[in-house]
Amino acid sequence: MRRGRSSWLIALLAVLAVVAAACGGNNNKKSSSGTTSTTSAGAVTEGGDVVFAAEQEPDVMDWIDSNAGAAWGNYTVQQATLPRAFDFNIVNGKPTWTPGPVLSGEPDLKTSPDQVVTYHINPKAKWSDGQPITSHDFKYTWDQIAHGKNIYDRTGYNLGSGNPSDDVIKSVDDSDPAVVVATFAKPFPAWKDDFGSNYGILPAHLLEGKDRDALMKDGYKFSGGPWMLDHWTKGVEVKLVPNPMFWGKKPHLSSITWKFITDTAAEQQAVKSGQVLAAYPQAQPGQEALKGQPGLTFDTSTGISFEALWFNVSKPPLDSVKVRQALAYATDRDAIVNQLFRPVQPDIKRIDSFATPAYGNFYSTPYSKYKVDLAKVTSLMTSDGWTKGSDGIWAKGGQRAALELKTTVNNKRRELTAQIVQNNWKQAGFDLKVTFEKAGILFGQDGPTGNFQVALYAQTPSSTDVTESSSCILWCTKNIPGPSNGNTGTNWYRFSDPRVDQLFSAVDSSLDDSKRATDYKAGTARLADLVASLPIDPFPDIIVYSDKLGGPIKHNPGIQGFWHNVNEWYLKK
Repeated sequence: MRRGRSSWLIALLAVLAVVAAACGGNNNKKSSSGTTSTTSAGAVTEGGDVVFAAEQEPDVMDWIDSNAGAAWGNYTVQQATLPRAFDFNIVNGKPTWTPGPVLSGEPDLKTSPDQVVTYHINPKAKWSDGQPITSHDFKYTWDQIAHGKNIYDRTGYNLGSGNPSDDVIKSVDDSDPAVVVATFAKPFPAWKDDFGSNYGILPAHLLEGKDRDALMKDGYKFSGGPWMLDHWTKGVEVKLVPNPMFWGKKPHLSSITWKFITDTAAEQQAVKSGQVLAAYPQAQPGQEALKGQPGLTFDTSTGISFEALWFNVSKPPLDSVKVRQALAYATDRDAIVNQLFRPVQPDIKRIDSFATPAYGNFYSTPYSKYKVDLAKVTSLMTSDGWTKGSDGIWAKGGQRAALELKTTVNNKRRELTAQIVQNNWKQAGFDLKVTFEKAGILFGQDGPTGNFQVALYAQTPSSTDVTESSSCILWCTKNIPGPSNGNTGTNWYRFSDPRVDQLFSAVDSSLDDSKRATDYKAGTARLADLVASLPIDPFPDIIVYSDKLGGPIKHNPGIQGFWHNVNEWYLKK
């Protein structure tokens, strides 16, 4: 999903002042009660108020709204407060979906004559107001995503239009409050992502018949997870406290506060000084300075998120395949990866498709043919009718090959990436202007409306299933934002190709993984031939945490992120 870890600009001195003020008291220390409990890990201290770092602030907390594109909203609040049918993680290198506490076990799956999934709700599951979580909550959630207005992504619920005739799930039977029967209009291989980590399940008894977005966008007090939102002070912090009605593994900590520290240097200093006890930093130049710090664990793994140069193919001169191919031959992607990522993860390599090696059999390398070759740039551009002017920039019909790249503000890695690209393209005869924007502008306005030529940002998928990450969801014609889908499609690049539509639609409607992989690779090869956009790198998944923290602290490269099981963390004695 496009819930990329992008950075917002908050003045550095203000951030440091906020962090220092917040951490000058009893934060990050055991609460005075200091009671203990016993788990499989031995004696665990109960209580304690801790502070973590958050690199980005959510734009809204209505998680299905079209403006809810920032992954940090999921990392901090969504995954901690909303129940999910399934949780996603990678265990021993393999993608794993585990039924969430809201279910009593694995659902029943029937594939013929229709695909039908029957979920059995845990009889202990309840909302924070004591009301039971029921099948009607599932039905309400499905209806809001499939048919509501201004929805971020309908994948898995509706083909994209919001029209019931395009429903992926054609009905949800809620006649038994404890049993959910979802009947699919067609085979849908990524069904475990439905009602899962990307959106979760919403409380119908509190929201139905009301303005969901108005009630949720600035924060909400209900919860069906281990934590509840205590407050959201915009520009400063979000704080969670335990949900006393949670029936699963209850939090050991008394509270968690995420401070919004969007400057890399400030975040590093906060981690080193102990002002925050954990961070989930992007790979940035100098991030390796956190390696080997006393009292800190710094670990990296190959994730499922990836960064790319995204081309809006409706904008001249990017509407020309030859121009896009020329740009691919002009870009030194290896230099970007080596300079910006290798110090953090020495074995990292660029990616040559819109999936990372973590996708296993679905990963291929059709973009490997694009290496720096200025002779091919010249051949492609001249054959497309372009000639170089006296300034060394290509021109055609009185128009120069001038482009604008938009990316997120206050992100050093993206600044350096843009500089490398700018220099590469200038040498190849392209004039590139770089514009830095707040994440809310890029992801909430310019991206969906197509107000860009080239954009640089990352995709943060909900899982390794390509249906939910990089097939039709990104590339099919039906997902180009427009009147037919309520302007909520996720194909911001306006890319349209009948062959890609055919292949990726087949990927999204088959339960045969072998055939899906074959069709996906063919579709990705077609994207590479047409240079729909240009993949660059897999994001290293970096976790940093203090030795004062205990618990099963581990990577989760999906949309739940590092904090996916923070209810099991505790402060060591």
